[in-house]
Amino acid sequence: MLTLNLETAWAEFLNFVKTKQSVVEYTNWLAPIRVLKSTEKGIVLSVPNIFVQEYLLENYTKELANFFTPNNDGSLPLFFIIEEPDEQTVTVEEPAADVPTEKDTVFDLRLNRNYTFEDFIEGPSNQFVKSAAIGVAMRPGKTYNPLFIHGGVGLGKTHLLHSIGHFIHQNNKKLKIQCITTEGFINDLVEHLKSKSIDQMKRFYRTLDVLLVDDIQFLEGRGNFEEEFSQTFEALINQGKQIVITSDKPPSQLRLSERLTARMEWGLVANIGVPDLETRVAIVQHKAEKKGMTIPSSIAFFIAEHIFSNVRQLEGAINRLGAYCRMCGMDVTQELVEKTLGEMLQFVPKKRITVDSILKSVASMFNVRVNDLKSTSRTKEIAFPRQVAMYLAKELINESLVKLASSFGGKTHSTLLHSWTKIKKQMENDDKLKRQIVMTKQNLEI
Repeated sequence: MLTLNLETAWAEFLNFVKTKQSVVEYTNWLAPIRVLKSTEKGIVLSVPNIFVQEYLLENYTKELANFFTPNNDGSLPLFFIIEEPDEQTVTVEEPAADVPTEKDTVFDLRLNRNYTFEDFIEGPSNQFVKSAAIGVAMRPGKTYNPLFIHGGVGLGKTHLLHSIGHFIHQNNKKLKIQCITTEGFINDLVEHLKSKSIDQMKRFYRTLDVLLVDDIQFLEGRGNFEEEFSQTFEALINQGKQIVITSDKPPSQLRLSERLTARMEWGLVANIGVPDLETRVAIVQHKAEKKGMTIPSSIAFFIAEHIFSNVRQLEGAINRLGAYCRMCGMDVTQELVEKTLGEMLQFVPKKRITVDSILKSVASMFNVRVNDLKSTSRTKEIAFPRQVAMYLAKELINESLVKLASSFGGKTHSTLLHSWTKIKKQMENDDKLKRQIVMTKQNLEI
């Protein structure tokens, strides 16, 4: 294996990935990887942290195998060295009198130790914003500045904010970081005004390397405080220092000055949405595992189906359930969940289910056409989704088998009964099928 070919293969792989990824994904995950050297055994790559290495191997192992010949044991000839980029360690030294001690800075951080990137469960609703947050944490002041994260209550904005703080502090000990709520900033300003030490506060905030601000919406209607924050914002941005802000709504919907709103929209504005069912299930299982609890998959799905507004409620539910199980010495069952979490569970009113609505939902889940499900096609790609639809029709619609079967292109009642029996039995050992049926039911708004 020629070393020149390895480096050429890496360059070709990057060119290939550029056509598959968004600019944001490529900038955050692959652009930071550098080739250190090539040997007879393989190519040595420099990555800024373990996240980048894991992302590459988890998402592109199959594609990499097309560019790099796997070893006899199936492993790829890739070796990784974690190296902190030089630009992250460059800091501007300030006079000692103006700079808080490292001890003070660490104390002021007050980061939640549970809010790290490792503990943030990723899904379609938050994948983009997590990627942006990691990009900022890896290269503060160099990627998206400011980064503005907005979304509803309890969806993970504060979690990501603290994750950025943890990551930067762990990898850049010299950088001065402040993570504070908007209310905390206002209280800080009031205290310094009372003690006539406002200049000291200005020096502290305006010599930061990273400012993380939570819940900026609480600055609305507070003109004097907004002015001081705006000046701090301008000072840091002009120095190329990183600012990350969270809010319950985007900048354009905040009742703040036009100048500050425009500044906050200058960098990257990213929305964090409500997690889908599968992400909520993963969150339930992750939170339970951290508390030493064992929750059956079916129970995790039940909880995730009926607590869907925000992640904070899910975590509260697991805390309550765990406490009850420990005190009473009981295992987790659906009956216990309903008893313990009764007032937290949300039930969407049922709407009338029809065969047509089932066909549409199943067609969407399995990426086929409704007409195909009603056809006589016996190909596996069509026959199996049709059987799932028949199973759901028998389960959810109180009609005779003959009438239900006729809705599937004139099928017989025995065909429908056979499909129902087959799918019901297969669900006992097929978790993927079970999830697909749960999600199909959710689409029907049961």
